[in-house]
Amino acid sequence: MTTTGEEHTAAGTGPCWWVRWRSAVLDAGLALASAAECGGEGVRFAHDAGLPVPIGVVFGVIAGSVLLVRRKWPIAVVLVSIAITPAQMGFLMGLVGLYTLAASELPRRITAALAAMSFAGMLIVTFVRTHQGVMSGDVTMGDWFVPFASITTAIGMTAPPVLLGLYMGARRRLMESLRERADSLERELQLLAERAEERAEWARNEERTRIAREMHDVVAHRVSLMVVHAAALQAIARKDPEKAVKNAALVGDMGRQALTELREMLGVLRSGNGADGRVSAASSSAALSSSSSSSSSSSSSSSSSSSSSSGSAVAAVPLAAVGVAAAVAASRAADGSGAGAVSGAGAGGVVEGPCLAELDELVGQSAAAGMVVALSVEGDVRAYAREIEQTAYRVVQEALTNVHKHAAGAKTYVRLAHRMSEIAMQVENECPPEVGAGSSVRLPSGGNGLLGMKERVAALGGVFVSGPTDAGGFRVSAVIPA
Repeated sequence: MTTTGEEHTAAGTGPCWWVRWRSAVLDAGLALASAAECGGEGVRFAHDAGLPVPIGVVFGVIAGSVLLVRRKWPIAVVLVSIAITPAQMGFLMGLVGLYTLAASELPRRITAALAAMSFAGMLIVTFVRTHQGVMSGDVTMGDWFVPFASITTAIGMTAPPVLLGLYMGARRRLMESLRERADSLERELQLLAERAEERAEWARNEERTRIAREMHDVVAHRVSLMVVHAAALQAIARKDPEKAVKNAALVGDMGRQALTELREMLGVLRSGNGADGRVSAASSSAALSSSSSSSSSSSSSSSSSSSSSSGSAVAAVPLAAVGVAAAVAASRAADGSGAGAVSGAGAGGVVEGPCLAELDELVGQSAAAGMVVALSVEGDVRAYAREIEQTAYRVVQEALTNVHKHAAGAKTYVRLAHRMSEIAMQVENECPPEVGAGSSVRLPSGGNGLLGMKERVAALGGVFVSGPTDAGGFRVSAVIPA
């Protein structure tokens, strides 16, 4: 992982203010060279100033050693170099000091001011020394040579280090900016990856919940009716053989319907495209119909056929719940449609879900199982979106299933109202008869029926309410925007 300039500085292992040891060694070498230069020039300075030579040498060594702190105090180094310019010493310190100052993060006005002071000092000192040489005869050039040499020397000692320092400082800042941008992009990518993983996990959980709800709606209602009919068949098998045969045929039909829906659903999920799903579903349905055509020939054969159908349907539910979630999540991630892969309809060969036109058949099945149920429809009947019709159907279906499970024998009212901008449904059962008066069937309950209905309705922006009535019954109500 890359690091920014600040992180790089904070992570440095060099001594004192140096980031790296090699920087400290470089500065120490430059300071040693500057001290040697200034010390050697201090001999001439001592002679010119009439001072003892050791004093001039010590002064030059001390002044040249200031270059050691160029990274921490570049302004001090430049000021010292300007101060000792009249003594004609500190040329190396001046060059390195101006370069360090220009490459630092100090304001440009400070760099310009100190560079101008260094230029002026070098110009004056060079002009004076060159003029003295011309006057003393050491230099035999014309009068033009004095200003030319002064300006050239001042520019040569000032401009190159300043320009090089500005370039290196800009380059370093650019590299730090690129490193910071790389760090920022890497952090953003990590954050996006984490969020994508969270969204994928959330989608998987949502898909598991939806598939479990769909499997429950497809199988639970028909299996519950099968259990009710099987109990009635057991009670009347010897007393009324004709009625027993009729009930056995109903059980077989319901088992085949449940298996057909289940196989269609799994066929679509397992196939790579919709056509294969339809073909496999159709072949499965045909095989089931042909293999079970002899189930209604006698009471005993129908009873055994219904038992095996019930067991197969119940056993298929957990197997489907395991494999369905991954398949549907993968298909959704591939096409990004977001539509239900199990219950949706469309050109992709997805199995069509139930609709409100099938409510009469649904109520008739409950009535055939012994329930006293009445269906009433209000308003102008019209078509709705597939999701709305399917949700309304599932709510009524699950409510009737709950009546079979928890209030067997109770009179039930199913009301459907087509309103201007919404569709409302209500399933209400009266207080069930006393235990022992009716069937002794005990149907297991997973406790997820009401929760599944509420989730379905809430997903469409509707309102779902359920609870006991004052008369001892139970009421389920839902309103879905149309």
